[in-house]
Amino acid sequence: MTIPGGPGGNSRPDSAPLDFIREIIRNDLESGKHSTVATRFPPEPNGYLHIGHAKSICLNFGVAEEFGGTCNLRFDDTNPTKEDVEYVDSIIDAVHWLGFDWGTRLYYASDYFERIYQYTLGLVREGKAYVDDLTADQIREYRGTLTEPGKESPWRNRPVEENLDLFERMRRGEFEDGAKVLRARIDMASPNLNLRDPVIYRIRHAAHHRTGDAWCIYPMYDYTHAISDAIEHITHSLCTLEFEDHRPLYDWTVDNLPVPSRPRQIEFARLNLTYTVMSKRKLLQLVQEGLVSGWDDPRMPTIVGLRRRGYTPESIREFAARIGVAKRENMVDVALLEDAVRDDLNRRARRAMAVLRPLRVVIENYPEGQVERIEIPVNPEDASMGTRSVPFSKVLYIERDDFREVPPPKYFRLSPGREVRLRGTYFLKCGRAVKDASGEVTELRCTYDPATRGGSSPDGRKVKATIHWVSAAHALDAEVRLYDRLFTVPDLHDAEEGRDWKSYLNPDSLEVLRGGKVEPGLDGAAPLSAFQFERLGYFCVDPDTRPGALVFNRTVPLRDTWARTQAQAT
Repeated sequence: MTIPGGPGGNSRPDSAPLDFIREIIRNDLESGKHSTVATRFPPEPNGYLHIGHAKSICLNFGVAEEFGGTCNLRFDDTNPTKEDVEYVDSIIDAVHWLGFDWGTRLYYASDYFERIYQYTLGLVREGKAYVDDLTADQIREYRGTLTEPGKESPWRNRPVEENLDLFERMRRGEFEDGAKVLRARIDMASPNLNLRDPVIYRIRHAAHHRTGDAWCIYPMYDYTHAISDAIEHITHSLCTLEFEDHRPLYDWTVDNLPVPSRPRQIEFARLNLTYTVMSKRKLLQLVQEGLVSGWDDPRMPTIVGLRRRGYTPESIREFAARIGVAKRENMVDVALLEDAVRDDLNRRARRAMAVLRPLRVVIENYPEGQVERIEIPVNPEDASMGTRSVPFSKVLYIERDDFREVPPPKYFRLSPGREVRLRGTYFLKCGRAVKDASGEVTELRCTYDPATRGGSSPDGRKVKATIHWVSAAHALDAEVRLYDRLFTVPDLHDAEEGRDWKSYLNPDSLEVLRGGKVEPGLDGAAPLSAFQFERLGYFCVDPDTRPGALVFNRTVPLRDTWARTQAQAT
């Protein structure tokens, strides 16, 4: 048996491993409980999406496609004071960029405001909802605790007609914000605090990004979410674990309203990633306080930030597939995300040579004025990409780290009297180092062996290191931004208590190198074009690039065996 594939032609054989959500869905289809699958991705437009949302996007759209169903994109826009069209547009762009499409199934909870209001009038008529005059603080006080039952509001037993009148006057705007709320009349003694007469409507005299000033009362998220799912005939409402305690309210809502379907809520573990935060509130704080350059700062875990850093949609989808779906919270190492993008870019990124911290090299026995063209593969992983022609001349730049005047143990790069291979060209031997008045090495004087063109010696001698280079006469200037982990600790939950979470921001999360040199031809690359700078890592063209002013962002470094050797030695 094969589970039906979706529009993209995906199918999942019976023998393929299924996570617990896919097992539930398959059982529902096989039992006849559902004949199709309908999911939704329901963001609130109060911020930019992050990598945790990407996991949910991949799950919701992924299972719909795998089982031949549909997935809606729906904005749960119930709080006009925090929502904005900017966020709506960014979410639409992010979901599309990740490779998913909802066709015509784009919805807003605000589309249902009138319908939800009419449903709610029915609750009031049935005595299942009442207008309460308690303040927000009093409602919290009356709710009780996990060990003590709640206390009924003095207005809990208002007559139905009075509740209807007050609720309609709330809608007409006769009361100030916070003066009254509408609460569901459920059970103040329930062990689940979410069932202790939760607020389902509040007054907000604020313009909504879609409905303008048509409303001054807005339904609460938990209440609206369940109704929206039911209206859209969602079969499986996939939520993160923090909504597990809210499920009884979700079920109560659909059970007590004349909605057209009965969706099932299923919870899964949200993504927690080391060295960052997944709270939209905290991410917004970083932006508003200028601690990052914006939502698309490449250090941010936002989708726009990851995109600007050079992550591909394929790598993020692969990361989501690798970590899977779990029932219990766990912390995922950011190294798994980095591995996913390395694997993807290794296959697709063009190779280029770049020197981030240049050291000038003069090849004393190379003919003056001669320029050779060296053919190097664009990407050795994909021969169809062909080769690129790189100029080679008498004066080069190499990476400053590729020279040690006094080499440490197991260091095989350039040093006085030592020979290395220049990538794709010749053996190069260091003669002497030229220093300035402060003793800093400013230039190397070297010789090359013309018989070693192509990187091998006819006499069979070997070298232990190959280094990259760029021709000084042809190199392009570039600014290079090296990004590191946003925080200094892997898990802020385990960080020292009493310290502000922002005190763990990594002061070295961004290093800007000006005066870098890159091989010619990169100035025509489009923004976000990916490159592997050989021996250094994966980089992309930053949108800040302008004619004559190249800017590159490091997406992720290569695995550095020398760095590991040094770390082990210390």
